[in-house]
Amino acid sequence: MAQPQAKSWNWRPASIWLLYAVGFVPAAWYFYLGATGQIPGNAVKVFEHLLGIWALRFLLATLAVTPLRDLAGFNLIRYRRALGLLAFWYVVMHFLTYMILDQNLNLSEIVKDIAERPFITIGMAALVMLVPLALTSNSWSIRRLGQRWNKLHKLSYVIVLAGATHYAMSVKVVTFEPFIYLVLAFLLVAYRPLRPRIMQWRKERRVSLSEAANR
Repeated sequence: MAQPQAKSWNWRPASIWLLYAVGFVPAAWYFYLGATGQIPGNAVKVFEHLLGIWALRFLLATLAVTPLRDLAGFNLIRYRRALGLLAFWYVVMHFLTYMILDQNLNLSEIVKDIAERPFITIGMAALVMLVPLALTSNSWSIRRLGQRWNKLHKLSYVIVLAGATHYAMSVKVVTFEPFIYLVLAFLLVAYRPLRPRIMQWRKERRVSLSEAANR
């Protein structure tokens, strides 16, 4: 009599939830350091700054998924949605830290900052653009919106450029780190229109190598 086969465990959902758990570790750690007085200087500004940097890192990681798959063979596509949502939540935490801890919910000063300080204007625009992307980062929205979903999520390229620019302008002097983020953002955005040509070249190269091997 044949033995019933054991049902294989699907590890993919677990790995995605693990990514969420690990992704929020920096925020939790920085909050702990701030709450226990272990951040030197202006703890609120440092906390706000670090949240913004991690938001930008997750944005860059989200857009890096496709080139990594195309050029290096690393297929991380199943994690792209989680990376994008982590970026969104870090942007939200960054903005809430600015609103609540930095400005003490002084709405007139917040509105004044958004209107008069260009880097804050750009950062706020990035947050506003991220909201519809986060709300539609689910299977139901993909089915419902169809091709419109792809068009909407192309905003991510504008957002990553805005995020990198916001960071560079916020530090006044563009040092090595913000410069690298600006370059990475530009390269990831530039890859998008170049992708069809690159993929065609890779396809032709594979065919050429295959024909040469069969001779």
